[in-house]
Amino acid sequence: MLNYYDLRRGVQFILDGQPHEVLEFQQIKKARAAGLLQAKIKNLITGKVLERTFHQGDNFEETEIEKISAKFIYANKDKFVFCRAGDPSKRFELSEDQIGGSAKFLAPNMEVQANVYESQIIGVDLPIKVQLKVKEAAPGVKGNRAQSGTKAVVLETGATIQAPLFVQAGDVLEINTETGEYSKRV
Repeated sequence: MLNYYDLRRGVQFILDGQPHEVLEFQQIKKARAAGLLQAKIKNLITGKVLERTFHQGDNFEETEIEKISAKFIYANKDKFVFCRAGDPSKRFELSEDQIGGSAKFLAPNMEVQANVYESQIIGVDLPIKVQLKVKEAAPGVKGNRAQSGTKAVVLETGATIQAPLFVQAGDVLEINTETGEYSKRV
């Protein structure tokens, strides 16, 4: 059992019979009143993000989510098709809401971890850092500035990120999928 104090970023728990994950939380104390926890939580089955307030007396069940290896195959509109790593005939689809913001960093044949809840695949976790090729990059123009500059570049997956001025089309960059930021040039 989880209680009010255990709800932190990344903790998964059962709420209203469905698994949820805490995205953000803030504890609020008011003078003599009992403390509150305002949290932004994501439903792991539907992908919807909610804001809820929890009280000190609230208790929650822990989720039992199994992880299996999967491979991304292709995307069509807002559907993403995956297969199990060892068996390409076992395919499954997920919506963009279920995957979240990191969907823009999915490249074909990328290995991911699929989350299984009650024998149903409910989402995927990308590696924290992925290597993607730069498809388009504007020329970097040096200017009168005290710090290094950045420019927008388009990756092979269609995602646009900010990268240093020295990055050119054809370079391979390492991207942090949690923050969506440039990490280094490979």
